[in-house]
Amino acid sequence: MSDSADRDRAQDGAKAAVVPPAAKAAAKRAAAEQEARRRARAEAAPNPTWWAPVFVTLLVLGLIWIVVFYVTQGAWPIQAFGYWNLIVGFGLLLTGFAMTMKWK
Repeated sequence: MSDSADRDRAQDGAKAAVVPPAAKAAAKRAAAEQEARRRARAEAAPNPTWWAPVFVTLLVLGLIWIVVFYVTQGAWPIQAFGYWNLIVGFGLLLTGFAMTMKWK
C-alpha cells in the first residue's frame, strides 16, 4: 500500500518538504520567545481599579468580624457558627492578604 502511495505522489509531482533541524529549532526558539514576551506583557499589566478597594474591604471586614465575635462573646456576627466565626474572619483576612500579593 505504501508503494502505491509513493507512486501517486511521484505522479502528482508533490514532494514532501524537508525542514532542516536547525530551522525547526529556530522556529521553536522564536515561538518560545514570543510566548515569553506575551507573558511579560500580561504580568506588567496594571490591576483593575476595583482590586485595591476589594482587598482593603476584605481585610477590614475580616478584622471587624473577629473583633465583634470576641467583644460580644460569640453572640454576633452569627451565633449559630460558634467558634467557626473565627474561621470566617480569618478566611476574609487571608483572602484580602492573598489579593495584596498580586497588587501592582
